[in-house]
Amino acid sequence: MNESWKADLEEWLAPFLSALGHKVRARLCPLYVAGLIGPGDRKSIQPMAAREGGVGYDQLHHFVAAGTWDQAPLEKVLLQEADRMVGGQSAFLIIDDTALPKKGKHSVGVAPQYATTLGKNANCQTLVSTTLARDEVPVMVGLRLFLPESWTSAPDRMIRARVPDAHQSYKTKPEIALEEIDRIRTAGVRFGCVLADAGYGLSAPFRQGLSARGLTWAVGVGARQKVYPAGVALTFPVAARGRPRKNPVPDVTSLSAEKTLASAPWRTLSWRRGTKGPLKARFAAVRIRVADGPPQRIGAMGQQHLPGEDAWLIGEHRSTGERKYYLSNLPADTPLKRLAGAVKARWACEQAHQQLKEELGLDHFEGRSWSGLHRHALMTMIAYAFLQNRRLGQASGGKKDLRPPAAAEPAGDPPGHPGSDLHTGDTQMPTLQGAPQA
Repeated sequence: MNESWKADLEEWLAPFLSALGHKVRARLCPLYVAGLIGPGDRKSIQPMAAREGGVGYDQLHHFVAAGTWDQAPLEKVLLQEADRMVGGQSAFLIIDDTALPKKGKHSVGVAPQYATTLGKNANCQTLVSTTLARDEVPVMVGLRLFLPESWTSAPDRMIRARVPDAHQSYKTKPEIALEEIDRIRTAGVRFGCVLADAGYGLSAPFRQGLSARGLTWAVGVGARQKVYPAGVALTFPVAARGRPRKNPVPDVTSLSAEKTLASAPWRTLSWRRGTKGPLKARFAAVRIRVADGPPQRIGAMGQQHLPGEDAWLIGEHRSTGERKYYLSNLPADTPLKRLAGAVKARWACEQAHQQLKEELGLDHFEGRSWSGLHRHALMTMIAYAFLQNRRLGQASGGKKDLRPPAAAEPAGDPPGHPGSDLHTGDTQMPTLQGAPQA
């Protein structure tokens, strides 16, 4: 195997090593990242140290799990590199989570919980992930551990796992996702639309939080999600007797997403080209108002949510018979094909999760501490970004970068503002295959 990629890695890591600001850590960081990229089925510390040579287990373990250093400067460099590679108004910021199956109960955050990867409850750690993707090329930019209440209600347990004070209170996954989005926007990362599956899209505070930040979004919801027609009005019904009504009520009843789209026109659309040809499904979309406003008692129906934000309700009928539903605040004049492309662009994060685990050892960390897990996750994201940078260079005819630096881009909307070019392209990037070939 040609080893010249290691020289490229040293050069590419220069801004990360500068951010570390420590001579010993600057020597160990490239060794750790190279160990993740290089050959070998197991990417935990002991086998990586044995394969790399010139570095001991104790040194690598102290670097990632025990040392006292701030990883925020490296996270900032990662965001800058991701923005340079795939940022822009046609980029998507994808929110999801990924499970790391674990045995025992001492690793930080491990608990019986639903594992999306396995499709069932399992003993695992769950990481809330953020991925920046453009033209179907993903770069993972955030992995943050979710702590179940079985952990946040046990202070001694969190102290043993060295959970920082700022993270010891219970937060839902959507709350963690909003914090991650704020961190990413503060760093100046450019994207046009936030995507998330129903695990996040079902949360009204999450959707409302995105809108309050001026962000465009497209998220999954359930078939029972209640919506109102776009023309719903609030009225004051006059009762035959009794006191006049103090609060208005909708003049129509809310319906489920499934029922609302039952009579809508459906079209077969292709959103991208796969290895076996165009990927197709049937889509429909109608303008609605989401039933997520303040609760109000409405006659015999009891407490109902009033109409909230104007949005698109999008339906997808897959060839397997499966039906999916989505909400989006993309503009009212957005074509159906663009709506379909947006909701289907989320697949890029699933590809990234798979490659981070299967090829870079995201789920191989054997330590128990908060800092160790997050530093290992950061190293895997840095390794993944390096490989994506090489692949983009190869795809663009040998040039190192896909695009000019951010400063060379014409001035436009601020980060997160809905851009004019929300689509998924037909770019087909090869999958990662272990160490890159020179």
